[in-house]
Amino acid sequence: MPDHPENLDAVLDRVSGFWSEEDIARLKDAYQFAEAAHSEGPPRKTGHPFISHPLAVAEILTKIEADPATVIAGLLHDVVEDTDVTIEQIEERFGESVAQLVDGVTTLSRLSFQTRQERQAGNLRKMFLAMAEDIRVILIKLADRLHNMRTLYGLDVEKQRAMAQETIQILAPLAHRLGIWRFKWELEDLAFRYLEPEKYYEIAQLLGVGRREREARIEAVRAAVRGRLEQAGIKATVQGRAKHIYSIAQKMEKQDISFDRIADLAAIRIIVDTVADCYAALGLVHQLWIPIQGMFTDYIAKPKSNKYQSLHTKVIGPDKQPLEVQIRTWDMHRVAEYGVAAHWRYKEDEGTVGSDDQIALLRQVIELETDLTESHEFLELLQMDLFNDQVFVFTPDGDVIDLPAGAGPIDFAYRVHTEVGHRCVGARVNGRQVPLSYTFRNGDIAEIITSPNSEPSRDWMELVKSSRAKSKIRHFLRANMRAENVAAGREALRRSLEAQPPKLRRLIDIEKLEPLLESFGFREKDDLLAAVGYGDIEADTVVRNLIALEDVQPGSLAEEVERVLAESGSSATKTSGIPAISVDGVNGFQCRRSRCCSPLPGDQIKGYITRGRGLTIHRGDCKNLRYHERIDPARVIPLAWAAQDRKAVFQHELEIVAVDRVGLFSHIAAVVAECGINIATANASVADSGVAHLNMRLDIRRRQDLDHVLERLRSLIDVISVRQLSLARNSTS
Repeated sequence: MPDHPENLDAVLDRVSGFWSEEDIARLKDAYQFAEAAHSEGPPRKTGHPFISHPLAVAEILTKIEADPATVIAGLLHDVVEDTDVTIEQIEERFGESVAQLVDGVTTLSRLSFQTRQERQAGNLRKMFLAMAEDIRVILIKLADRLHNMRTLYGLDVEKQRAMAQETIQILAPLAHRLGIWRFKWELEDLAFRYLEPEKYYEIAQLLGVGRREREARIEAVRAAVRGRLEQAGIKATVQGRAKHIYSIAQKMEKQDISFDRIADLAAIRIIVDTVADCYAALGLVHQLWIPIQGMFTDYIAKPKSNKYQSLHTKVIGPDKQPLEVQIRTWDMHRVAEYGVAAHWRYKEDEGTVGSDDQIALLRQVIELETDLTESHEFLELLQMDLFNDQVFVFTPDGDVIDLPAGAGPIDFAYRVHTEVGHRCVGARVNGRQVPLSYTFRNGDIAEIITSPNSEPSRDWMELVKSSRAKSKIRHFLRANMRAENVAAGREALRRSLEAQPPKLRRLIDIEKLEPLLESFGFREKDDLLAAVGYGDIEADTVVRNLIALEDVQPGSLAEEVERVLAESGSSATKTSGIPAISVDGVNGFQCRRSRCCSPLPGDQIKGYITRGRGLTIHRGDCKNLRYHERIDPARVIPLAWAAQDRKAVFQHELEIVAVDRVGLFSHIAAVVAECGINIATANASVADSGVAHLNMRLDIRRRQDLDHVLERLRSLIDVISVRQLSLARNSTS
């Protein structure tokens, strides 16, 4: 099977008869547009033309029955990132819905989950916010990653492993939680192939050895089931179901068994027309073969959180070996295969996405976004919900509540209501009173016991497993246990400082927090300590900022800066001030860009007519602009960037604080160069503590370029912080 379709015909074949003529015409136009945009660029690392990738992404999206806007956006998803095409051009030609999807995917393409925890957490947060706004952005991202994994052989070994690690840790579990089975198993197998090639090929070879016997066995089972169903008058399709290599490897590892001891490699799936037929088929299967006790699960009565429904049973098959059987309707099968794509409605006329029953995962993520302030905390809690198995517990009224595996009464209580959680003192499970440390099992019926005098304690944090419970408990501790939080925060800072090198420990006083209060948004030192104590702010983050406050003196790093800049041909002198720039719809004004918000092409902008200094351009979300809009609204006017400014070069100054080492600036300069950005000027100094301060002016064309280089710099292991300073327009551009 080829890695990609040869041309658009493969995609057209899949949508003909389902799409309108108008949508098919838009698809053809999008293909021509993308092909022309990518024609001047380099081929893919595999040697194929670049258009082969977006074409493959579009085909993958048709296989999960994505709507026309999503497939068209899949074709166009790289044009803004890799060519001179703008979002405005896409919106003008293909409409607002497609443009928003392409813009969302372009933003996600700049996120890396291969960085240290704090950066990874921030990027996960951004991804889930994009996901909550329009789930189709994530569908395109997953399709994009699936094709990139299929063609990973074109990259070097280091990049193969990095992408495979990101795939198996983040994107495959995400596909699982969204219920997109087709994406999940292939992403896992492909990632496993590059992460553990010896194990992968060993299992693949063992599967190949007994393949004919397994296929003959499955065919005999299918024939027996089909015959019994036909006798009962049940219309059904009976399929063999392959076990995938990664799932086999996981089972071998978890159960500590060898391949030849895996007895349930055979599995079948029965697809029928109605729910009643599902249960009738189950009865017939149990008549044919003896069911294995404890191996039946009814996901029709209690669906998984990703809306998956089926009957699962395991029986002793005709050759005395275990046989897995899944039974579902065609509608259930579609949800199982396509996941979230199967039950979200796409309202293009309104530019929104919705469903009758919004996915609980997205609601929980948005709630975390509201409750939490620290990225590491967001990552910790999100991983609990996204990557853990689940347990299903009933309320006394028969409602099903899904919780992370290992959850107990406190988790259950907070899912019912925050106040129920706060007042929880115990629970009755299946009519029997249990302690708060009890761990739920599937099918438990739970009733929470409360007391008006009860309140959360720190010990609860060790018992709960769900993100909702942890965030609500932290919120309570933050609001009600100030003295304890201040003491806990001071102790956390002390432990963090002890982990620093001796020369830094001698310089830092954790009691002198006043210079950090404004940057962290606090008025009093105890407020900051309390925030550390209840987990809103990481102790290591505060200590890094204390280190960065140290006075700096010239050091050997300055010589390295001079050498690297000389080799690259960059200037070592500062450029002139900010000359006027032109903006669409404005004539006769001297236009200047504000220093307070540093607008760049790609930002939404407005202008403020000053008294005697012409027109000052601000970002639309600038706080100073909002002040002018309140005080003197007549002087604020809407603006848009002129065409020539989208290609202009603006100088943007950054301050980088990092741990000094040999080759530090060379490494930073290389990262900037990889982003396609020129360093105009730079200077550096190093404190006695070993902390380096670098000031660099970069030539920036648009906001996306700046965001990209900021993310890359902040992900470097030696970098403590990156801060944006003033801007200037390059007079030679």
